[in-house]
Amino acid sequence: MTKKELSQLYYLKKEIKEQQRRLKELEILATNCTAKVTGLPNGNGVSDKIANYATEIADLKSLLDLNLKKCFYELNRLDRFIQSIDDPLLRQIITYRFINGHSWAKISYIIGGNNTPDGLRIKMMRFLDKK
Repeated sequence: MTKKELSQLYYLKKEIKEQQRRLKELEILATNCTAKVTGLPNGNGVSDKIANYATEIADLKSLLDLNLKKCFYELNRLDRFIQSIDDPLLRQIITYRFINGHSWAKISYIIGGNNTPDGLRIKMMRFLDKK
């Protein structure tokens, strides 16, 4: 598995967070929309904002659901790859980096044992280059 393939979960999570943020924003806009009741017929060019927001919200929820399924699939794929690695240190490094999304500094702190961030990164890159 390449570094690019391992990084897919990270980017999916970012995309999901952005979609969730956008969904909240649309829901707020939809709830703040009030229908104007004046007794007069609507003229040309007037749109139903609530219906437009409802459509956008439904579309976004569908996309979000699809990305959550992709995320679950990617997580399982990564987990199977990680479990196939013989070296427990490498399993920890790859898990902390690509599943948990930790920085190299945090990974070296968690693992300890005088492991430097660069040393762990190089160890992982050498392993991936051999694959």
